[in-house]
Amino acid sequence: MKKTPIKFFKYTFIIFLSVVILGWAAVEFGDEKDFFHGFAIEKPTIKIGLGVNLSNIDIRSSSGMKIYEVNSNYRLVADDVAGVLIKGNREKLTEKFLIQVAQTRDRDDAEKIAEELRAEMDSRVYVRENTEGEISGIFQVEVGDFPTREDALNFIKKLNQIGIKDTWIFREEVTEEESKPLWILVNDELKSLSDQTVLYFIPSHPQSFLSFKGRDYRGIFVLKATHRGIVLINILNLEDYLKAVVPSELSPYTYGELEAHKAQAVAARTYAIRNRGRHKDLDFDLDDSPRTQYYKGMRAEHPLSSQAVELTRGEVALYKGRLIDALYTSTCGGMTENVENVFVDGPALPYLRSQECIYESRREWLLRSGRRIQPILMNGNNISADIAFLVSLQVIGPETNPDFYQQQASFDEAVSWIRNAVSFIGKKNEEFDPEPAPLSFITLGRLFIDGFGWQNRVENLLLEAEKDFIMKDFEDLTDGQKNYLAYLVQSGIFLPEKDLANPQRLLRRNEVAFYLAQVIRSYPDIGMDGIFKGLDKDTLELEQEEDNETKQLALSPDFFLFVNNGNGPNLASHVYLLGGEELKAFESEGKVRMVEVFYPTPTNILDRSSTFHRWQRRISRGALEKRVNRYYPVGELVDIVPQKRGVSRRVIEISIIGKDAQAVVKGLRIRRVLGLGETLFVIDREYDQKGRITHFTFLGKGLGHGVGLCQVGAFGMAQAGADYKQILKKYYHGIKISKSY
Repeated sequence: MKKTPIKFFKYTFIIFLSVVILGWAAVEFGDEKDFFHGFAIEKPTIKIGLGVNLSNIDIRSSSGMKIYEVNSNYRLVADDVAGVLIKGNREKLTEKFLIQVAQTRDRDDAEKIAEELRAEMDSRVYVRENTEGEISGIFQVEVGDFPTREDALNFIKKLNQIGIKDTWIFREEVTEEESKPLWILVNDELKSLSDQTVLYFIPSHPQSFLSFKGRDYRGIFVLKATHRGIVLINILNLEDYLKAVVPSELSPYTYGELEAHKAQAVAARTYAIRNRGRHKDLDFDLDDSPRTQYYKGMRAEHPLSSQAVELTRGEVALYKGRLIDALYTSTCGGMTENVENVFVDGPALPYLRSQECIYESRREWLLRSGRRIQPILMNGNNISADIAFLVSLQVIGPETNPDFYQQQASFDEAVSWIRNAVSFIGKKNEEFDPEPAPLSFITLGRLFIDGFGWQNRVENLLLEAEKDFIMKDFEDLTDGQKNYLAYLVQSGIFLPEKDLANPQRLLRRNEVAFYLAQVIRSYPDIGMDGIFKGLDKDTLELEQEEDNETKQLALSPDFFLFVNNGNGPNLASHVYLLGGEELKAFESEGKVRMVEVFYPTPTNILDRSSTFHRWQRRISRGALEKRVNRYYPVGELVDIVPQKRGVSRRVIEISIIGKDAQAVVKGLRIRRVLGLGETLFVIDREYDQKGRITHFTFLGKGLGHGVGLCQVGAFGMAQAGADYKQILKKYYHGIKISKSY
């Protein structure tokens, strides 16, 4: 391939930044599309901030782009360039700290509170609308400015003295005023730009895309200066934006149900439209972080999520004709919470009420097996699961009498079992015809290497130094014996300190069977992995994750059933299934002869498949004390006591008790102060000999704020057969789904 000349990639440099560049407008507007210098973007469009106060801006194009300078008129700066690097000084930022003392939905109420505070204290008091929080339209009363966090903490003590207990410290960046002339270097030519300049980056072709920080984006880029420094904005079609948001918020790889993604698409679309202009001071709607909606560009897109967006195109959730605040949370832990208990001082929105995360219409299946096996021991451990595994695969005969496996194995018997195993995994080894020898670890190791054709592995995957290290205590073995035994130890088949303590010892059947089972399991593709979808008499429905195809598998009348709760498989007589459980089925001669169910916590809660359904975190008192004192000057931490719980049993108010002061923390702030992912928790405490707390252990459920749509719960409902409208109407009470365009 011919290389593009270096000159083609000449970088653009910004030496100083402009003071404040005014907003922009598109050149032309059509009825169905917005046109930006001839580049059409289908309506509706949305503006997403990709970065604020940027210093190094590396922009690339898949097949060329045009750069326009926009101020009082339009000027083509560069035509059909592949990439530019805009480089300049970051805005000089300092910081200040403010204390929030109240918040309310009504500006007049906020102004009254501020006026009363101004009369009682000699400090600046602000009233400001919060555009950063999840719930819009909140007016905050703030006291400041404080140059350091310590100054703010000290002032809280004064506020406590006049009866103000519910406070919150937050940091704010402040831009220092300075002159910022703007320059640009294009094709070796240095050009001066107006202080009011905005730069457009337009793909040269309709199918082209732009890239920034290794991510590809649809639409166009706009670069402008603001009071927060240089800002890069991505303007694109709203539906194209959602195709990247939906899989970023709900993984199609882990939660691959179309109806769940359709519900997520409607929620994300509703949120985006309702929150347009959230960052209007910076001239964009939303940013690309999880604070609004996670947006990772084109590479996040997935066919399943894109299909969900297309199938719900334009659909939004309405309550009495108005767009809802479509909040959603990752894992609700079994029940969502009333919005006002989490977002304190916000309204008690009728559609964001507590909802139990179960599906009343969910089916339940009973998978029952009459096959039994007595405990078969090896060195005191029950290996009946391994014996059942081999019997199911027809590698060994149907014998399950424990006494049979305590007897010495014969050489011919071991060779026969190995041949059956080699055949089962689909390997050919017609040359496997070993000379008889006493069946010791040395012999069994050689049979495994020769039978499964692992000689190449031994020769190329085992270093000489590794062999010497593993076999350093076995001086009396030959070099060849050391090689294959070392490889089996390295592969986890044999344990040197137990199995090879006496490598010449003759083996019993239980030992040969156990090690053979480990060899077969070392092949990752044996068995059929999938998601349980249903059961019809003796037919098992299993969805394979690789191709999302549901297969009908016939169950053998005498199949083995095992349940694996994370501690290995255990034989079971029956198990209740709700759909969505991970299974592994082992077939032989067209029949499933063994089923292993990877069963989550026994519960009917929809989000039970989440790793955050249950969690715990242990924190030392000292570490928690340090964290708490960043927000409240309580001094030495004495205890943390939940005071109030919501409908879902989430902690909605805690008391932080210190030697110097006591603080009350409410709602969502509890998560940040304690450094937790959820507020649905209980606390265990550990004490020293003097009765002082040394550690706090938080045992909880869920991840997120716990309000609105439970994303993993939506996945669980979809697995159980619910459609996206049923999902949305479960978590958002009293809504209607309607087309917005």
